[in-house]
Amino acid sequence: MATAKNKRKTNTEDYLRMYRQMVRIRSFEDNANQLYLSAKMPGLTHMYSGEEAVAVGICEALTDDDKITSTHRGHGHCVAKGAEFKQMFCELLGKAEGYCRGKGGSMHIADQSHGNLGANAIVGGSMGIATGAALSAKLQGRDDVTVCFFGDGATAQGLWYEVMNMAALWKLPVIYACENNGYSEYTKTAEIAAGSLTARAEAFGIEAFQVDGQDVLAVNELAQTLVARARKGEGPFFIELKTYRYHGHHVGDINRDYYRSKEEETIWKEQRDPIINFGKWLTKEGIVNEDELQELRDAVKADAEAAVTYALAAAYPDISEVDMHVFAPNDAA
Repeated sequence: MATAKNKRKTNTEDYLRMYRQMVRIRSFEDNANQLYLSAKMPGLTHMYSGEEAVAVGICEALTDDDKITSTHRGHGHCVAKGAEFKQMFCELLGKAEGYCRGKGGSMHIADQSHGNLGANAIVGGSMGIATGAALSAKLQGRDDVTVCFFGDGATAQGLWYEVMNMAALWKLPVIYACENNGYSEYTKTAEIAAGSLTARAEAFGIEAFQVDGQDVLAVNELAQTLVARARKGEGPFFIELKTYRYHGHHVGDINRDYYRSKEEETIWKEQRDPIINFGKWLTKEGIVNEDELQELRDAVKADAEAAVTYALAAAYPDISEVDMHVFAPNDAA
């Protein structure tokens, strides 16, 4: 049996990749927020800052063949599943080099090459898509797994109960990952969700788990286990991940005093930040020192800023594309 020290050495590359991916998400969101505040980005966007350990911990357990569905707060999922900064910023700015040629924007971004079936502006709107993807994998004899990300507010959608029933009956390889950040838009989750969220999944005979969504290692350990079990046909599963969003519901939600306190936000940012705490663990364990972490953060920051500069100068789609990808081609015509 490997010693703890040997395990740390063996997993160093994985640990640093997870740290880098969380930093990449935070850096992307910081830049996206500035693009909005400087009126350079059309529309609204919803920041994922503070929830990085959820997306990274889960997506690190997946392959490119595995699928995910995302949410209106989906930049973190996209980055964690392998998306590149340039194409992402181009998409947010409506440019032709974006993942959806600038037509999806923040809330409809998708990256099929890495198994990201797309974000969804409808709360809980991707639950059926994720379950359908899992059914497709089972019917076609593939071993890929689908993870359905959604927020605590989406547990009030009736669709979730319909698809959980089907997934349980057919033992589909799908994991329902509920990012419980404590608020459904501007209302505390406790005020809109009666009872236990895990009990809702258990009512369908689905194994349900709770995990600290600020601890990337705890999230990843659970995800590794459940993904492996889902591949063997033991799914579906449900995970409630306790996390927190640092920004408001969207970038325009600046004054939040009427529904949550600045003291609460400060506690989460200073004591429960997933990047800071994982960085402290990495240095404590002797895996890396603070100078090396700072060098990594600086490199990511530079990459993000360069991608923004590139995206701002990139071309918009030609007007001839206005109806492209709107209708399926009619081969019989």
